[in-house]
Amino acid sequence: MEFGFCIPCFASPGPALFRTPRLVALDPVASVEAGVLAEALGYDSLWMADHLILGVDGAILEGWTTLAVLAGRTHRIRLGMIHMGDAFRHPGHSAKMVATLDALTGGRTIHFYDAGWGVEEQVAYGFPDLPEAERLARLDEGLHLAGKLWTGEVVNHVGRFYRTIDAVCRPTPVQRPPVWLGEVRDDAYLNIVARYADGWNSVPVSPDEYRQKWSRVADAFRRAGRDPEVVTRSLEIQVLIAPTRARVREILEECAALAPAPRFVANPDVVTHLRDAPKDGPPLPTDVASKWIIGTPDEVDAQLRAFATEGVSHIMFWFADFPSHDGMRLFAEEVMPRWR
Repeated sequence: MEFGFCIPCFASPGPALFRTPRLVALDPVASVEAGVLAEALGYDSLWMADHLILGVDGAILEGWTTLAVLAGRTHRIRLGMIHMGDAFRHPGHSAKMVATLDALTGGRTIHFYDAGWGVEEQVAYGFPDLPEAERLARLDEGLHLAGKLWTGEVVNHVGRFYRTIDAVCRPTPVQRPPVWLGEVRDDAYLNIVARYADGWNSVPVSPDEYRQKWSRVADAFRRAGRDPEVVTRSLEIQVLIAPTRARVREILEECAALAPAPRFVANPDVVTHLRDAPKDGPPLPTDVASKWIIGTPDEVDAQLRAFATEGVSHIMFWFADFPSHDGMRLFAEEVMPRWR
């Protein structure tokens, strides 16, 4: 299994326990330095969220700018956006950006693409709120155009939404950048996944839920005449790892005591559990814990093995104890060697 590190590029403190629940304010420099440390600790990939407004005060680092900085500060680790939004950029321009980054990094990019579903931030920045069917049609055409451009040949494309005239994308990427897509949505979306995806990713779910989602993806691949077993299966998930269960509980209580980010609704079951449940019991309610990797190194390893049984070979971690580096260090030292 390979392990990715999600850059803590926005702050979401409080009992919603979303992504960065211990971070009270965005620190751009600290976010980048954590990514540089992740490479030094042996992580396999770095990931940036692709949003324009998010977090406690709307503050979030712009994804491509940050990824370019990380590319210049690292040497080995692979680089990707999480659900890179087609809505924010012309796909031909996106293809050019991916090709350039790949050329500059010696072939380290992953093109994790999506149609763009953050309607509120899109409207705020003047991008149109498009019907779902049109978003998917644009995604399909955009991926087709990117593949043509990455060949380095002259591309004249006249499509339903996009047009290029004698477009050339050089330097070409060192590799053909692997295309990742995420989630399941409806069959129209799954047909796009089946046509283009080299990797497929799920948001946080339990192993059982992952199996159900993957079954739909695999069916779409078979309908398209492709072998689903060639696809990299990935999971994006929050992780909280500490030497003892008591320390895990302490960190969760610290998070829950922080003033909540107004954009993220607190989970009342989490608040009640942390207040009333026995200190030596499970750290979170069962339904919440099933969508986390949480516990001591041995417990975290066992949870990873449950996902490995479902075919997951790449995990994208949001470390819930950030701005501390303790969790990412402990995982690298105590768990990662078991998978090498």
